[in-house]
Amino acid sequence: MRSTPAPAAPRPRRRTALAAAGLLAALALTMTACGGSEGGEADSEPGGASQAAGTGADGRPEVPAGLADRLEEHGIDVDRWKDGGWKDWDRDKWLSEAKDFVNPVIEGLWQPDRMKSAKEADKTIGTKDAAADQGATDPEPAPVEAVAEKTPYHRNAAPVGKVFFDSPEGSMVCSGTVVKDVNHPGKSNLVWTAGHCVHAGGSGGWYRNLTFVPSYNDLGRSETELADATTGEMAPYGTWWADWASTSNQWIRGGAQDGGDGAAYDYSVLHVEPEQGGKSLEETVGAALEVDFSAPSATEIAGMGAWGYPAAPPYNGLTMFKCVDRPGRLSLSPSLPTMYRIGCTMTGGSSGGGWFRVVDGETVLVSNTSIGPLENTWLAGPQLGREAEAMYQNMSRTYGGQ
Repeated sequence: MRSTPAPAAPRPRRRTALAAAGLLAALALTMTACGGSEGGEADSEPGGASQAAGTGADGRPEVPAGLADRLEEHGIDVDRWKDGGWKDWDRDKWLSEAKDFVNPVIEGLWQPDRMKSAKEADKTIGTKDAAADQGATDPEPAPVEAVAEKTPYHRNAAPVGKVFFDSPEGSMVCSGTVVKDVNHPGKSNLVWTAGHCVHAGGSGGWYRNLTFVPSYNDLGRSETELADATTGEMAPYGTWWADWASTSNQWIRGGAQDGGDGAAYDYSVLHVEPEQGGKSLEETVGAALEVDFSAPSATEIAGMGAWGYPAAPPYNGLTMFKCVDRPGRLSLSPSLPTMYRIGCTMTGGSSGGGWFRVVDGETVLVSNTSIGPLENTWLAGPQLGREAEAMYQNMSRTYGGQ
């Protein structure tokens, strides 16, 4: 699928609730100010690791010795990397294995113009391919027109934002969601997105300069209004660099431009650190969602909503949109887990955006946008089961407190 100056005063903390009225009612995310600023065995393992850079006496980011050593092991000179060496996508040096993830902070790299010029990470399949699938596949859903989210996003939407990264094709963009860290309550630094937003799959390796910007363009301003936007206006909660990343082994081995065999496992969790500041992501934005790893059948869910920042025409990536529908089932192969599918007109750039439902009155993340047809009439996302939970737990236990 398509795959900073601080605010004058701290924003209030917020509480997220997802309301559903009626069997097929539209899901609406509402925010309320609150005052104040173990998985089982699975064929998954945590992504590689890279510690966030600190700041030296000269004001420039410092790369911790451990990360410098890891980069050196891969033949990467830290200073050359930060000065543009990351642009070398030599196939023999494009790190692919889970343990190979490295992502040192390059302070100031993601400026407003660079964010606005990032292209959508596209992952599509043709309708004829989907029709040929075997297994539990329901009829193709009717298109559901994406609706622009109310502004400001930090009061009206879940803790959704944009994921930026560099690929051999240039600067790219996806969507992501702040999720809770069960082992570090109230202080999560975890972001959920799609696997294809962090790793190229079977044909490549880890993407570079991975960052998350929560509540991107919080006021939903137009392109004209943002012509001279400051970083603070585009990124009101700052820029957060992924210092650790995990995706499924199935995506690393079988992911492809058209989704491939890895599509049913197309998910990722990032551990992030602020480019500037010391509070956790959850404390900074005031919210995080629980992840539902029960993998409920689509037949059990009355309504499910997808949120994201579509960037391919007719959208421009500046505005957050949502789609709500009753999910159906999409099977890419009898040997793969069935995916969820909803009608939705969101295009590239919405990849990785969270899918939400209500469980016992609470909003939970149950999937993320992975693939869709060339006609942009529906979206499909993976079920989050034991493999996804193992990946998440490994990230939380091993890296969450760092």
